Amino acid sequence: MMKKRTAWILLGFLSTVVAFAPLPAQSAAPQTRTFKLDARQFAYSPSELKVNAGDTVTIQLVSADVVHGLYVDGYDISVEADPGQSATLTFVAARSGSFRFRCNVTCGAMHPFMIGKLTVGANDWFYRSIGLASFVVVGFFPLSSFLNQRKKKDERDIAF
Repeated sequence: MMKKRTAWILLGFLSTVVAFAPLPAQSAAPQTRTFKLDARQFAYSPSELKVNAGDTVTIQLVSADVVHGLYVDGYDISVEADPGQSATLTFVAARSGSFRFRCNVTCGAMHPFMIGKLTVGANDWFYRSIGLASFVVVGFFPLSSFLNQRKKKDERDIAF
């Protein structure tokens, strides 16, 4: 009984380490990233932008049909582009995480759904969840079979 409890405590401790231990810092040097973002009723293309923390990001907003805007949540910056024109927005991606960008100029009935996503840095939680799931699968089944074999051995010892 004590070994089973110890094994479960060890499994819980190792799972916590996988989930919350700091990952090695990435040493990628900041770069200048330029994106051309086409705005049409009621979508951005591309709808997702990925950069590293510290990168200088330049977004060229090109409006194809009506006046469109671009507001980046978390950075409190915006720009507007007239039909057939483009406007440029430049900033340093100093904050890590996922941020929504959206049209901040009413452009029609579906305007509230004109959103996109800016991801700054690596998606650490995704990698942690894969590691944790792998650890649980690899660790649980051998652990459970080991405990079942141990239980059967103990039952045989008691029978004799």
